Order: sequence, then structure tokens, then C-alpha cells
Amino acid sequence: MIIVDDVHKRYQTDHGPGRWVLQGVSFTIPPRVSVGLVGRNGAGKSTLLRLIGGVDTPNRGCIERRCRVSWPMGYGGGLQGSLSGRQNAKFVSRIHGHDVDLRDRLAYVEGFAELGEAFDEPVKTYSSGMRSRLQFALSLAFDFDVYISDEVTAAGDAAFKAKAAAAFKSLADRAGLIMVSHGESTLKQFCSAGIWLHEGRAQWFDAIDDALAAYKESIAA
Repeated sequence: MIIVDDVHKRYQTDHGPGRWVLQGVSFTIPPRVSVGLVGRNGAGKSTLLRLIGGVDTPNRGCIERRCRVSWPMGYGGGLQGSLSGRQNAKFVSRIHGHDVDLRDRLAYVEGFAELGEAFDEPVKTYSSGMRSRLQFALSLAFDFDVYISDEVTAAGDAAFKAKAAAAFKSLADRAGLIMVSHGESTLKQFCSAGIWLHEGRAQWFDAIDDALAAYKESIAA
């Protein structure tokens, strides 16, 4: 279960504090529920994902994670650019206590990310898509109760997208998913519930179709 309680978030700009991206956002995500975040560009979807994943912190309010939550798949941060993909994978594996089966974890990440020889090259030489694939593979290499995905299904060629889709489907029986995607069909495929972000606020819907309908109505208005 993840509890988001009265969360406010804004960023500092050159001219002082910026607008509130999120303002008084509250909701609870039950265990093993897959949720899609919908809203206009700039509505705060990726910001909310980073907050839930612990990559960023709110200005006010709190987020309680009563489960193990992954970092956002597709998020480019958290990787050491001067290290290779393999070295980054080793570091993350050891942080999660997998020294004993380190070789198996590395083999999984290398095989899933499909980076070829680039796996042993510095991450700072990677394209954004390559970084996303490495982050995605790293997330799946460990067991979490909730996985977070920010447009990761858009990374890579058709074959990799199909592999990502299959991986998401396999998670449904054992974990929850919180996803941002501009593809309505993708959200419907993987998510049961939805959160509509609008003007800094968030509204929970038990059905993703209802969240998408609210979003479409706001655009029409």
C-alpha cells in the first residue's frame, strides 16, 4: 500500500519559487493494483512518479510506502555516467544485497537491456533510450511490490517494446504497477485504476476508462 497525504510540490526557478506542480494531492494505492496517471503535458505526472519512487521529495505533505517500491523505470538519474552499464549493475546489485547471485543478476540485466558491447562502455555515452533500457532491466532484476514506469514502453525497437509489454504482464500476478504513458491503449492494457492530474490536483478513479474520460472532457472544455 502507498499513501500519498496532502502532497505539495514546486521547484525553484531563477526568479524564485515556481508554480505549484502538485497542490494538496492525496490518495491511497491498494496492494497489487495497477494505476495509470493521466493528464496534460506539465500536469505533474512524472513529478508524482519521482516522488512516489523516492527520487524527489515533496515541499509539504508526506508519502508513506508500506511496501517495496522500485525507482522509476525510464528515469535517467541514479546511474553513474563514468561507469559502464555492467559496473552500474554490479553496484545496484550489491546495494540490494545480491552479492551471492551477482553473476545471475548481471546476466539478466545484460540480456534484457540488449545493449551489446555498450554494456561495457560508460553510461555517459548512452542515448536516452539506452539509459532507459538499462534502468528498466535493472528494475526487473529485483523483486519489488510496486514497479514504476515512465514511458518506458516507448524505448527501443518493436521487439524490445514487445519484450517490455510481456514483462509488465508477468508482473500483474505478483506486484502493482504505476505507469505514465501517452498511449491510451497502453494504459488500458496494463492498468485497472487511474489517477487524473489537473491543475495541481489529483482525482482517483477505480477504472482507468473513467480517468481517461475525465481527462478527455477537460481537454474538450
